[in-house]
Amino acid sequence: MSVTANTKPVSFTLNGNEVTAQPGESIWQVADRLGTEIPHLCYQPEPGYRADGNCRACMVEIEGERTLAASCIRQPAEGMVVNTATERAKKAREMVFELLVADQPAREEAHEPDSKFWNWASDIGVTSSRFPAHERPVADLSHTAIAVNLDACINCNLCVRACREVQVNDVIGMAFRGSKSSVVFDFNADMGDSTCVACGECVQACPTGALMESSLLNDAGVREDYADEIVNSVCPFCGVGCQTEVHVKDDKIIKIDGAEGPANEKRLCVKGRFGFDYIHNPNRLKKPLIRRDDAPRGWDIGVPDNDFSAYFREATWEEALERAASGLNKIRDEKGPKALAGFGSAKGSNEEAYLFQKLVRTGFGSNNVDHCTRLCHASSVAALMEGVGSGAVSAPFTSVADAECIIIIGCRPGWNHPVAATYIKQAAKDPNKHLIVMDPRGQNLVRYADNHLQFKPGRDVAMLNAMIYTIIEEKLYDLQYVQANTEGFEELKENIKDFAPEDMAEICGIDAQTLRETARLYATSEASLILWGMGVSQHTHGTDNVRSLIAMSLITGQIGRPGTGLHPLRGQNNVQGASDAGLIPMLYPDYQSVENEEIRSRMEDFWGMELDKKKGLTVVEIMDAIHDGSITGMFIQGENPAMSDPDQQHAREALSKLDHLVVQDIFMTETAWHADVILPSSAHAEKDGTFTNTNRQVQMGRAAVSPPGDARQDWELIQEIAKRMGLDWSYTHPRDVFNEMAQVMPSLNNITWERLSRENVVTYPCSSEDGPGTEILFAQGFPTTSGRGKLVSTALIDPAELPDKEFPLVLTTGRLLEHWHTGAMTRRSEVLDNLEPEAVVFINRLDMKKLGLEAGDWVSVSTRRGTVSLKVRQDREVPEGMIFMPFCFSEAAANMLTNPQLDPFGKIPEFKYSAAKIEPLAVAAE
Repeated sequence: MSVTANTKPVSFTLNGNEVTAQPGESIWQVADRLGTEIPHLCYQPEPGYRADGNCRACMVEIEGERTLAASCIRQPAEGMVVNTATERAKKAREMVFELLVADQPAREEAHEPDSKFWNWASDIGVTSSRFPAHERPVADLSHTAIAVNLDACINCNLCVRACREVQVNDVIGMAFRGSKSSVVFDFNADMGDSTCVACGECVQACPTGALMESSLLNDAGVREDYADEIVNSVCPFCGVGCQTEVHVKDDKIIKIDGAEGPANEKRLCVKGRFGFDYIHNPNRLKKPLIRRDDAPRGWDIGVPDNDFSAYFREATWEEALERAASGLNKIRDEKGPKALAGFGSAKGSNEEAYLFQKLVRTGFGSNNVDHCTRLCHASSVAALMEGVGSGAVSAPFTSVADAECIIIIGCRPGWNHPVAATYIKQAAKDPNKHLIVMDPRGQNLVRYADNHLQFKPGRDVAMLNAMIYTIIEEKLYDLQYVQANTEGFEELKENIKDFAPEDMAEICGIDAQTLRETARLYATSEASLILWGMGVSQHTHGTDNVRSLIAMSLITGQIGRPGTGLHPLRGQNNVQGASDAGLIPMLYPDYQSVENEEIRSRMEDFWGMELDKKKGLTVVEIMDAIHDGSITGMFIQGENPAMSDPDQQHAREALSKLDHLVVQDIFMTETAWHADVILPSSAHAEKDGTFTNTNRQVQMGRAAVSPPGDARQDWELIQEIAKRMGLDWSYTHPRDVFNEMAQVMPSLNNITWERLSRENVVTYPCSSEDGPGTEILFAQGFPTTSGRGKLVSTALIDPAELPDKEFPLVLTTGRLLEHWHTGAMTRRSEVLDNLEPEAVVFINRLDMKKLGLEAGDWVSVSTRRGTVSLKVRQDREVPEGMIFMPFCFSEAAANMLTNPQLDPFGKIPEFKYSAAKIEPLAVAAE
């Protein structure tokens, strides 16, 4: 019979009781909401999963109908009478389970004895089967993270839907027929040889243990360990901010699942699901360390995790803290406050970031404090503050569901923000939506895109201004919005006359017609959204790139409504929160200028002391100041500038020149090798605190396990240094710090520690004590002095250095899917490092052919700043004339090569463009 979806509530009878089904609800969903259990195997009652109805475990009886109905796909009709536990329905379920049990290993031999399947079978009373078993497949253990046990597979198709429809990776499918029907990866490849990205969505969905975490299985292929406790927390990696369920046994994490959060809806990526084991790495720092008096200093000594006993000795906490603070005090007292600087961390909590910048400003006495935002989105923040009065995103990335046109520029979400990429891919599958990818390189999102604008590296402004030219010339701008909500339009209109698409085509490499068509699509769509990454911001003209994106958004009115806006995808898990908390040299918490007398006076009253009147130095400026002798002491918490800074030799030489360096971290990083005192601290899973993701969602992170050895909490260590520098701090818990932050950060209005403890997440700004917060900003104007968005004209600026005969290639850098930031955490995860174990340079096959190279050959990559040796990987997504290097491999550090030239506004280095050359090596470098 034909069944149509309910578009309004309907009343029906369920097990003798009159109930109401909401629009779109199935019988199963209504029963579940009312507490009535119905077995289910192929149905996953989670967001993103459609019901399939193929396992027939959820059959119910409907009066007047000849056959039973699968409750997961059947919607009730007005007056329908449904019974979930009739004898007929129960017998049907028993038969389903008996047929399935016939092909399963016995429960005591099952890979997952406590699986959903076996628990339902036990509840129904089916523990054995009278039916003969089919031949059982051999286990596929080819993947380092996921075991494939198809002898437990019931062909429920959940893994197929997980891969194809939720994560949208389309690796898993069904093949063959009848009793030989089977799950396959790609074209029946072993999982380890397939295109699987190890997101583990299939593992989380599987009801039988046919797909499992390899780490949970013993030698017999059976799971033995189950959690004593499950702790709800937040992922420690990228800025998406996925909520997690941390499974703990005997104070050790054994498994991570995705939790129901607004940014991930239970989804995770390979790092979030399988990268947790770094915290149990045997090389964790467990004791305070002090540099030996006779130990040499130098940028080229020491490799992380090597034996460091010749350089450092263990110390008591009292000695280490006293040595750390006294060295800082001596420099401050003898050379002045500005001889000290501090780097905080975007990997830590909001509370840690707030305390760290407060320590530098009140204990050191200057504004010389910065963190990794300087190296990723500083230019984005500079342009956004200038243009719209806020450095945060105007809409969450989940707004792609409401957008008609989605522009992805200068970012690679499939690698750097994989869970965000799932929402983009899901949106792109809608034929009424248009995805435009703008990137000099190819990427996996291109296969879902309407168009790929593969522009020439470093020519973003030419391409974007050509689009703005088209919008203005063809009068596609929203005149009413421009007049009511912007300033600077006439100046922009005049400036843009030099950027006709026909003139910019040769410069940016995109033909004029494509530029015009893309501009028309963006301007005329009902809702257009722009997401960008560090491919936009990490240039000497990065601020101009973002100014151009802001101008496109403002003149078309594509902001302030669902499906519209501007979203810089944040790179680290708490770079948004750390920036909000004031870990920036020119801004107090909530982006309040340190040079504004009224604001500074207010902060002086609040903190009870006189503050520095001038903005401080940024990351790269601090390194230069060390070289010129004006900065001689530093405190670095959780950052690794010896790997992350451009022109790495310059940065490492600077660290080695310091009179006193205190490093607080969880590993002996490249930076820690330069320290005088090393303070072992807590990893993400070992601390309580709040974290703010790229969507402006403030989330509660909870400690799941204890720090190893004598390692201590970061906030406690910062406070101990502060006390020894003369500050009267008395925080007893991160909640005390959060409560103080809320007094000086209007963004935290109506967001309390207690509320976050209950609800896990609240979006800022939040206008009421029980409201969810404001997802879409600027619906009623902008938080600027005039209340209007500011349009800023831009000019064509060449990259700081261009290819020439000696250095004919363009080097760009970035991250890999499996590794994050400088690799300090992910390189120490066994699973992640097994997936990507060695340094490689990605090259187009045509350039490889010119150089006579084969995949796997050793080469040297050189720029004007240095040379590194590593292997070649052929990559069709890298265009001819460009090479790509990940910056996470210390053995071939990409930032030994990158250009330290700064954007004049955001003070961000030009990581994305360096003139380079490649030369074959006859033998592998030692």
